[in-house]
Amino acid sequence: MDAGGKRAGSEIFAEGLLSGRVALVTGGGTGLGRATALELARCGADVTIVGRRQDVLEEVAEEVSAIGSANWISGDVREPKETRRLVGETLGTHGRLDVLVNNAGGQYFTPAELIAVKGWEAVWRLNVGGVLNMSQAAVELAFSPAGRGAIVNVTLSPHHGMPGMAHSGAARASVEALTREHAQRWAKWNVAVTAVAAGHFATAVTAKYPESVRAGAARYVPLQRLGEPHEHAWLVALLASPLGRALSGSTITLDGARDNWMGPWPPAGLADETGAVPTEERRPRSAARGG
Repeated sequence: MDAGGKRAGSEIFAEGLLSGRVALVTGGGTGLGRATALELARCGADVTIVGRRQDVLEEVAEEVSAIGSANWISGDVREPKETRRLVGETLGTHGRLDVLVNNAGGQYFTPAELIAVKGWEAVWRLNVGGVLNMSQAAVELAFSPAGRGAIVNVTLSPHHGMPGMAHSGAARASVEALTREHAQRWAKWNVAVTAVAAGHFATAVTAKYPESVRAGAARYVPLQRLGEPHEHAWLVALLASPLGRALSGSTITLDGARDNWMGPWPPAGLADETGAVPTEERRPRSAARGG
């Protein structure tokens, strides 16, 4: 609510962009998932957040309820039976499901040669199995019967490899492949499937990473800062809107141009003694034109 007691809308989208829509956000209790749930509610959607920690879900659902309609369901997206229950309960509460945001995911730092089979399978079950399970349940129970729907898969950037997290890099690449495949397969039911490749964002989740990783993260981003969670949420809301259909099958990268540059910015040898990147001296326009 704002100071006048009016429900706060989106900063950038027209009021009621997603009014009448029902959205389900996995991993909606923290970080980018929380920001997404809040933005979808600001756009008018009825939001259901899913996760495994009841206390976190309750807290975020209360926060979202101050903006619009929200409820929560505790469940594990890694289990096919659970995902069918999650979708079924959403349909039972709202009578429909329009948008699925596959945000749940996770990984841990370790050299590739030290990844144990158990660790690989754990990352794969959550990041790939969870997306596949939720998507299939949503299409079977909600989207195909209704003849419409939108799925937004949240994955990671950069696409040049993920040193220290090879297991997650492989899993996220698979999600992008699933995005393209599902977009083609489910187009007959008017289901749009897109993906967001997220870069480094300033969330509480990043606090668990090693200090050296957190301290240097922004240096590897040409924009020279971490992303803000609401920026990610804006992109998800856009893909959940009617425009998302025109982008079906696409993976959209939101990472401050990090995908286009692997290394600290500015590159070694480019900056001057002050640390600034030199700019070319240009003649005044009038002189260039002979005026």
